[in-house]
Amino acid sequence: MTDGLPYLDLSDPALSTRGPEVVAAREAHWCARTPYGLAVLRYTEVGRILRDRRFRQGSHNWPATVGIEGRFAEFWRQSVIGREGEDHKRLRALAVPALSEGYVESLIPAFDRIAEDLCATLRETESCEFQEAFCTPFAGQAITTLLGMEREAWPLVAHNAADLGLAMGIEAKRHEARFNAACETLFQLADQLVTRVRRGEDDASYVARMVAEFDANGDCTHEELLNTIVISIFGGVDTTRALLGLGLSLFIENPAQWQALREDEGLIPAAIEEFIRARPTTTWATREAVEDVEVNGQKIKAGTVLHLLVHASARDPLVCDDPGFDITAKRKLHFGFGGGAHHCIGHFVARTDMAEALRALRRTFKTVTYGSEPEWLPDSGNTGAVRLPIRYSLVE
Repeated sequence: MTDGLPYLDLSDPALSTRGPEVVAAREAHWCARTPYGLAVLRYTEVGRILRDRRFRQGSHNWPATVGIEGRFAEFWRQSVIGREGEDHKRLRALAVPALSEGYVESLIPAFDRIAEDLCATLRETESCEFQEAFCTPFAGQAITTLLGMEREAWPLVAHNAADLGLAMGIEAKRHEARFNAACETLFQLADQLVTRVRRGEDDASYVARMVAEFDANGDCTHEELLNTIVISIFGGVDTTRALLGLGLSLFIENPAQWQALREDEGLIPAAIEEFIRARPTTTWATREAVEDVEVNGQKIKAGTVLHLLVHASARDPLVCDDPGFDITAKRKLHFGFGGGAHHCIGHFVARTDMAEALRALRRTFKTVTYGSEPEWLPDSGNTGAVRLPIRYSLVE
């Protein structure tokens, strides 16, 4: 039964998941009705549902929800994100070792060089469009490093991965041809990279590690291998690119926090977590009830989709006394990387490469402000800056 629940129109591009309508709905109830199912708004219920095995990963149905078809929809439904049960466990068990902490940490010097080279270019002026000048090339070069490609190949990877991100927004239908073409391009690239490994031309990259894991498991198909590589490219580029822009916007709007970061490099890990809590790029995680369930007296029928709002739950006053952006505050764990069996496989990569980006930026920008009004994607689904013009003064 959903009678009496507040209503949030998550399909409206003007609605912000950080806005007053969501705050009012959270005060009224732990969940709300939406065009896409239920929105879960409070911290305790989000955490409980993420861990509850009576709910499966719900994003598999996103293409049908927003009415998209073609190469991306096929890829998404067959990806590790869209699988459940033994299928999901099998694919995840192969992908996780390939992204071990030791391997990712071995890439830190390369991530640092990428960030420093981009900051050297930023130092040639005192203004830029930050997404184009830093976020997209940094995320692109970080992923080409992971894939064992030349850094100069980053535009192909980054721009196609960014186009894939359009499929995850509430206006996905308008971009269908664009992200389907990008998906096909990335599958062709993944196939070429796997061929290179099999020819003995690459034995150290993430792709080589994935091939070794998949070859050791006779149950896995070539298409599953390619799919897992493409989902890694997509997540690796889109999350880093968007979060760096969202994070810098938070520092621009809270300049004392930028100065705190400049004075204490040790705050970088906390800053990254605060980005995700205060301005997440993935504004909700999705689950689907696989049986009739009752949560806090609310009856939820099998097949009901629930969107677990990252921002609303992280700012729930029951667990957060001061919701303002503060990289020095002690916070409860956010749910920006999901949770349970579907906790994001690439979370350590995202945290690691963004940390190197922030280290370089704090050595470059003394102060930073908006150069003109930023342009944003809708603040629901997957979000981020379309354009982020900035002005800055340089550290001597």
